[in-house]
Amino acid sequence: MPLESPHSSSTAPVADAVQVSWWRRGLDAVLYSSTWLALAALGLTWSTFLFWQVHIPFRPGLMIFTATLFLYNIDSVLPYKHGQPLMLSGRKRWMLEHRRELLALAMVALGVSGTLFFLDGWQHLMLFLGHLAAISMLYSLPVVKVRGQWRALRDLPLLKVFLIAYVWAAVTVWVPALYLDKSLFGPVVGILFLRRFFFILALAFVFDIRDYTKDLHTGTRTFPGLFGVQATKWIALGALVLAGVLLPTGVGATEALVLTLPLLAAAGTIWYAEESRSDYYYALLADGVMVFQFLVVYLVKW
Repeated sequence: MPLESPHSSSTAPVADAVQVSWWRRGLDAVLYSSTWLALAALGLTWSTFLFWQVHIPFRPGLMIFTATLFLYNIDSVLPYKHGQPLMLSGRKRWMLEHRRELLALAMVALGVSGTLFFLDGWQHLMLFLGHLAAISMLYSLPVVKVRGQWRALRDLPLLKVFLIAYVWAAVTVWVPALYLDKSLFGPVVGILFLRRFFFILALAFVFDIRDYTKDLHTGTRTFPGLFGVQATKWIALGALVLAGVLLPTGVGATEALVLTLPLLAAAGTIWYAEESRSDYYYALLADGVMVFQFLVVYLVKW
């Protein structure tokens, strides 16, 4: 019978703890630096290209990935956000501790996306893409004076989920359509846009549930705050139903059935969403539904 080192029983748990710590740090960095979210944006855009049997070109894909990184990270380091109450979640603490790194990542991402924008000749779409960037930037910046207090677009009653759904649907559906010289007013593009809009809208309600107490304290009037969490879940499920019935012509019955899988995953995420859920529930699962959407479309279309 082999002799056991007197230190082996004590060092093994320490090694395991170090390994878990590194794994946890890596996961936090991917999730809270918006890298996972940027991958979701890339995946949804790619899935739109795949509808027309085309893989996403590398440079437009990189531009969308880095632009998403820039917008979400610059939003996360805004000074006023760190003065808000209830900053006790692990996600908020991580962002506060890594503000310099997030700002540096945002600047690098801006440099990459801006360079690709000009090198690849997107200037003719400056007005179109500019209005999406403006909505994204003004989403958290005080721009409207309400009752003597400056408010961001997200603070206007019930507006923020619709802004999120619109920008995400525009970027992930309209940008691929424009790249492939397809009319934004065509029926196929229109249905794809509405399907994506309602899909993202349903997921946006989940984050309103997460921020329920914070929004109450900051005076942001959201669906959970006005109608209650349970009613908001039913509204979100209704948005998913609309996304499910909006199928472009030419989609077969089997394909349509497979494409409902991400909607079912989203429905489960919505139904079990609670304010008390872990940050990982929202950052990993809720955003992960969008990645799952891409994987399903990839398997069906390619």
